[in-house]
Amino acid sequence: MEEQQENISNEQTSEEIKKDENLEFQNRIDLTELQENVFKIKEQLRKVIVGQKDMVDLLLVAMLANGHALIEGVPGVAKTITAKLLSKTLSVGFSRIQFTPDLMPSDILGTSVFNVKTSDFEFKKGPIFSNMILIDEINRAPAKTQAALFEVMEEKQVTIDGTTYPMGKPFIVLATQNPIEQEGTYRLPEAQLDRFLFKIDVKYPDAQEELEIITREQQLENTQKIQKIETVISGEDIETYRSLVNQIQIEANLLKYIADIVVNTRTNSFLYLGASPRASIAILNASKAFAAIAGRDFVTPEDIKNAAIPVLKHRVIVTPEREMEGLTSHQIIEQIIESVEIPR
Repeated sequence: MEEQQENISNEQTSEEIKKDENLEFQNRIDLTELQENVFKIKEQLRKVIVGQKDMVDLLLVAMLANGHALIEGVPGVAKTITAKLLSKTLSVGFSRIQFTPDLMPSDILGTSVFNVKTSDFEFKKGPIFSNMILIDEINRAPAKTQAALFEVMEEKQVTIDGTTYPMGKPFIVLATQNPIEQEGTYRLPEAQLDRFLFKIDVKYPDAQEELEIITREQQLENTQKIQKIETVISGEDIETYRSLVNQIQIEANLLKYIADIVVNTRTNSFLYLGASPRASIAILNASKAFAAIAGRDFVTPEDIKNAAIPVLKHRVIVTPEREMEGLTSHQIIEQIIESVEIPR
């Protein structure tokens, strides 16, 4: 009799466990579609782009984390073409702005024009009014033109003559710059750099990738590269995926881990300027996007590490002494990450 009762008790326990497991499974975020479409986008880009895996990964993370990206590299390493091809995989509006020293804020934002028929001024929107904006050679425009981007990049709106015009969704700014050439360029203000989620450094391809690039170019003949790219997702899909990313779970000890890394940039003797609280939020959002792409509904320390360097390296300033010694912000941030204890 006692054995029978024990068996019944065990059966009830097993059923309760199954219910709990089912309940837990039902509560998990379904990231299957997000993962599949991210893979499809990468497949489309690989039709044209050889290598540059890190750049593509970070661009996709920035898109899912609702952030902007600054792409830095020497001419000819596929910065601009990658941004253009990425926009082709999305069914969204695309606008390209070539920054030059004579570019005015009104050339970007738009201006009020007098309408003879209505005897009134009407606002003509500039090229910034689109979904994905590619700013080529962003450091070639002067300070007043750079300042025109502050409001729109942070608040997703433009205020002209006292009237506020909201941007459409999604709104993503991808900007390129050349780190070598200094003639005819202007240093980006710190306030503007802080508005970019990531700074992505684009390297030269290796010998094998270089061979594949020229082989593909030979095979293309007169075919336009952009014609090979197919649309994968819509703007509504991006907004849906961003909502899923926001639901990714992160434990309290990992939030402290993020805070410890950022605070360390402010107390590090090698850095003249540390990262702002906006950097902490950027690491949080980017680490959630890394987790989502990996198919997890929770953040791990590895996600935070992957996000920390591209988020932080353009937001800090190395002291002149350390800069003369050849130390870079990238190296110092790596040291800081290694020095902060990983939560268990």
